[in-house]
Amino acid sequence: MEEFKVRTMAEMTAAGETPEVLFYVGCAGSFDERAQKITKAFAKILHHCKIKFAILGTEETCNGDPAKRAGNEFLFQMQAMNTIAVLNGYNIQNIVTTCPHCFNTLKNEYPSLGGNYKVQHHTQFLQQLINDGKLKAEGGAFKGKKITYHDSCYLGRANDIYEAPRKVLETLNAELVELKRCRSNGLCCGAGGAQMFKEAEPGKKEINVERSEEALATGASVIASNCPFCMTMLRDGVKHANKENDVQVLDLAELVAQANDII
Repeated sequence: MEEFKVRTMAEMTAAGETPEVLFYVGCAGSFDERAQKITKAFAKILHHCKIKFAILGTEETCNGDPAKRAGNEFLFQMQAMNTIAVLNGYNIQNIVTTCPHCFNTLKNEYPSLGGNYKVQHHTQFLQQLINDGKLKAEGGAFKGKKITYHDSCYLGRANDIYEAPRKVLETLNAELVELKRCRSNGLCCGAGGAQMFKEAEPGKKEINVERSEEALATGASVIASNCPFCMTMLRDGVKHANKENDVQVLDLAELVAQANDII
């Protein structure tokens, strides 16, 4: 980050300080060039709202979600126990992540292995900041624009979180156009369950193309996402339709940050 220094848990602990929340960045948010923009946008929001946060930095490793979804339980438990050892070593209590896959794994898979934390997805955290009056948009760059929102599987059907992202979008004063298949009836982008990392199976159409066509059919100029995997799949689908110059695919953190002139 050029504007300010993001501190690691090691640095904060050495200074005798404790963060309000640990920002668990995740593999995509760390290494994927597009997802890094989401990471930066959310970090800028936290800084703007004066939230004392830290990251693990080089101590953060994969939490094991892809391995578990692909069926390698042994590798998952190895990765999970390593992550839990680091988190418990710092006595972490509160975690926020911009990835629904990280969120689901840390929240639902870790307790049975000794990792008990309060875990929030960044859309929930953003709604909390708005409710507390720390973050206001009132439209900004997206006022009056038509936006459609894609429910990611691991935030929606897996964890029944549908309202928080929509409440965040409400602050933009944009026109929210729901997809035909949304909420509990939402269609997967095609990346969940470790499908992101395997070759496509025989069929007539890629799932991400099908989902992107539904989003484009709404006539929205912005497709809102809450997941780095969904971001990749939807952007590829929009490119497949040659609409990348007409339709933006943006994470909710990016939408809020732009609306508040934070980026």
